[in-house]
Amino acid sequence: MKELILGLITGYFFGFLLQKGRVLRFEKQIGALLLQDFTIFKFMLSAIIVGMFGLLLLNQFNLITMNHKTFNVGAILVGGVLFGTGWAFSGYCPGTSVGALGEGRWHAIFAILGMLVGAALYAEAFPFLKKSVLNWKDLGKLSLPGALGINPWLCAILLAIVYSALLILLERKQR
Repeated sequence: MKELILGLITGYFFGFLLQKGRVLRFEKQIGALLLQDFTIFKFMLSAIIVGMFGLLLLNQFNLITMNHKTFNVGAILVGGVLFGTGWAFSGYCPGTSVGALGEGRWHAIFAILGMLVGAALYAEAFPFLKKSVLNWKDLGKLSLPGALGINPWLCAILLAIVYSALLILLERKQR
């Protein structure tokens, strides 16, 4: 029950930040897809930096255990195509569609329905996909620090520097 309450509180604050960051707006989504508005990319990069250090801290204090999925090339390709196609057709990604509906943008319901239909179709196709595409190449539990052979904190610091430079570049480009 504690996890559900924590999830609800975390979801509320994430939705609040999505709304304040104006990334729930359809025009921001389309601007991102057309590479004309970098608001969403800046929001995502900021979230990655904060999340990266947050997860490392939680792991450091043994509040969580880092245990990620295996790096499956077929699954990444299928997931990327489904996610990108859904975003391109609807103008929303899963989080922003629910947030937009919460703001009263009723057209977002079509994106949510599309996600539900897509999930159902994927579930039906899963036995076939498991024997074919999802069986292409599994590289195991690959991580960037593991692949580079460096400490996760050093990797996070280096990524934060690169992402911060990218944030500055995107901010200058958008002016």
